[in-house]
Amino acid sequence: MSDVSREQIAEDLKSLAAADRVVTDPLVLKESSIDRFRRYEGYHGVFLKPFPAAVVYVKSAEEVSAILKYAGAHKLNVVPRTGQSATEGGLETALENSIVIDGSRMDEIIKIDTYNMQATVQCGVPLQKLDELLREKGFTTGHSPQSKPLAQLGGLTATRSIGQFSTLYGGIEDMIVGLEAVFPNGQISRIKNVPRRAAGPDIRHIAIGSEGTLCFITEVTVKIFPFFPDNYVFLGYLLDDMDTGFRILRDVMAAGYKPSVARLYDGPDGSYHFSHFSEDKCVLIFVAEGPKPLADATAQAIRDITAGYPIYKTVAPKLIDRWFAQLNWDPSNIEEEKREIMELNNICNTTEISADWSTIHSIYEVCIKRIADEIPDLTLLGGHSSHSYLNGTNLYFVYFYNVVDCEPQEELTKYHLPIKKIIVEETIKAGGSMCHHHGVGKHRTAWIEDEYGSSYYMLKTLKEAFDPEGIMNMGTIFPLED
Repeated sequence: MSDVSREQIAEDLKSLAAADRVVTDPLVLKESSIDRFRRYEGYHGVFLKPFPAAVVYVKSAEEVSAILKYAGAHKLNVVPRTGQSATEGGLETALENSIVIDGSRMDEIIKIDTYNMQATVQCGVPLQKLDELLREKGFTTGHSPQSKPLAQLGGLTATRSIGQFSTLYGGIEDMIVGLEAVFPNGQISRIKNVPRRAAGPDIRHIAIGSEGTLCFITEVTVKIFPFFPDNYVFLGYLLDDMDTGFRILRDVMAAGYKPSVARLYDGPDGSYHFSHFSEDKCVLIFVAEGPKPLADATAQAIRDITAGYPIYKTVAPKLIDRWFAQLNWDPSNIEEEKREIMELNNICNTTEISADWSTIHSIYEVCIKRIADEIPDLTLLGGHSSHSYLNGTNLYFVYFYNVVDCEPQEELTKYHLPIKKIIVEETIKAGGSMCHHHGVGKHRTAWIEDEYGSSYYMLKTLKEAFDPEGIMNMGTIFPLED
């Protein structure tokens, strides 16, 4: 337990950062106690998590260091954040009198180095801002999650994010060259920017994907790539079943081709996204890009591979182009989303997993069947694969449900968490991973030891070594102790 009051915490923080950057406004504290995982509760004005003592907007690694030393001395829970686009409860303040350290005002683009093909930025630089600047110069980050208009580089790194063009460019872990992070004891550590090294383990991965449980990431350097917007080639197909789609995806990946987009939707999910052409069939989409000879060769190879399978219908490229132009989530739609949820009591959530090619289809089938059989009030249940690899793919389960005969705070326990439990347990049972890119957050921690098996020793030892006082984002990745 902390030895200082929440009022004293706020006052003490004003000596560690500028007073006007220490916020104790009740509305800000209330909204800072949750993330989008609890948006149904939040939209109804229900906030059940402990409110933080303060939100402090940091401007330097040195300020972060001082605040973490203070938190450690008083055993205060710290929740790091930047763009606030989290979806798995990772930003929930699980303990009383937590401190939210917000890096969104560390927003300097430090250097764009087009000769060495990398860009160095502070943690609060919005991804969209960086990518738009790069595209003006003929380059791109290659990173484009749906949260791109909101997401910032520190949070993207901490959550091990992935973008919609990952099949070509990789996930954030493939893009990070070096970084700077501050550890709970105040140590500021910088990992230098080199293309590769074999001087021991790759310590970038201590910070990448740590979800704020080991350190606060203050700066990152990412690779940049040439941008060829005029060379996109769009391919689309309608299929009778998901198994055929998975086999085509597998053959494209196994042959070594790298389309930027490789997606497979089942009938319900495909109809939701592509009602203008899906005909209730499975939808398979590819986008090839890069230098024109490479984009054209990739597209032709995919055409050759799909020709060996039973295709119900080929989709006109212009229809895929229309979808491609609207890939990212528009933050201006938040109010519209809130209005619809409040009026209809209908909400959409997702859970994403990954598995090898041998098991992905069976995981899909068993989860869809169990959810349909066991969960009430569903209005849409489907899935899609959007990130594929040489040895397997990911799978999003997408589910809409009406919230019936329960209070707002019961929505999670009646619907979302039971659905997530089905998906996670069936995936782990089959040997897959319970989370592909949204992270563990605070709502998959019950299965973290099952996810890791005997290697959990390594993860637990990292936590004990870097955060011995247990102040960093408690309840995320690692379950809260009773």
